[in-house]
Amino acid sequence: MKREYLFSISVTVLVLCLIFTLGCSFISVSLVPTIEPLRETAVAGSGKNKILVIDVSGIISETKRQGLAGLSDEPDMVALIKEELKTAARDKYIKAIILRINSPGGTVTASDMIYHEIEQFKKGTDRKVIACIMDLGASGGYYVAVSADKIIAHPTTVTGSIGVIMLNLSMEGLLQKIGVKDTSIKTGEYKDMGSPLKTMTDDERKIFQGVMDTLYERFLMVIAENRKGLTPEKLRSLADGRIYTAQQALEYGLVDRIGYLDEAISLAKEEAGLTEASIVMYHRPGAYKNNIYSQLSSAGFGTINLLNIDLKTFVNSGTPSFMYLWAP
Repeated sequence: MKREYLFSISVTVLVLCLIFTLGCSFISVSLVPTIEPLRETAVAGSGKNKILVIDVSGIISETKRQGLAGLSDEPDMVALIKEELKTAARDKYIKAIILRINSPGGTVTASDMIYHEIEQFKKGTDRKVIACIMDLGASGGYYVAVSADKIIAHPTTVTGSIGVIMLNLSMEGLLQKIGVKDTSIKTGEYKDMGSPLKTMTDDERKIFQGVMDTLYERFLMVIAENRKGLTPEKLRSLADGRIYTAQQALEYGLVDRIGYLDEAISLAKEEAGLTEASIVMYHRPGAYKNNIYSQLSSAGFGTINLLNIDLKTFVNSGTPSFMYLWAP
């Protein structure tokens, strides 16, 4: 009897301790998974030497993508490509890189940052880079492509759209109809230039055009530095914003050849002096990587995005955006 009594007291004390402990504890649950290091998967070929496929897909931006629920741990495109290049630079068996491009372009700065990172990778490692343009490699997408040693366009590629666009809206007329008036206070005549709350003046337009012209000249300079035979003067007739088919791009010297992704792989081997190589991709745990056409999976980044769209790319605070973007 005494033994049973002691046992019941022990159980009671244990339960009370557990209740006390739980009552004083905080349970933290994160709905957004922590980003894990990149993993490597071989999707084709064989051998210890490797060719890495890097995706440049979608709008080029340094803005972190988020779903409608606001839950995302997916890095922005610039950060991801930088991470992939850094990982590749440390791997002595990565002998070449293929940029698999499917993009209408994006912000001027993000496009230039990726271009710069690829240039730095080439200088630091002396490894070859091949660009393979898939459906679309327009504007900023083409800007990134010219960082490669050679450019291959898929037979159905659309490319070109060389130029700059500033996305801006004026809502002044609409606001007047509903009785809303802009009463912003400013310290200078041009402090609110580009505001969607008022109509742009001629002087403001001239200022913006000056910025656009400078960014346009840089676009031409970058192409001229990387594409033999294409001087800024010769480029001007091509760089009026129009798009080109793969065949037209080849004729004008914007690409080196027309072919498929497997031909880009063969060219990468040739440029790297390889007879065989494993074709690899980097990814987060859980991402699907089965063959050379496997795409980057948002699931691998723990993204919750109910409609699979990136609203932040298209809807901002109203600030004018300078874009290397094909935006029909």
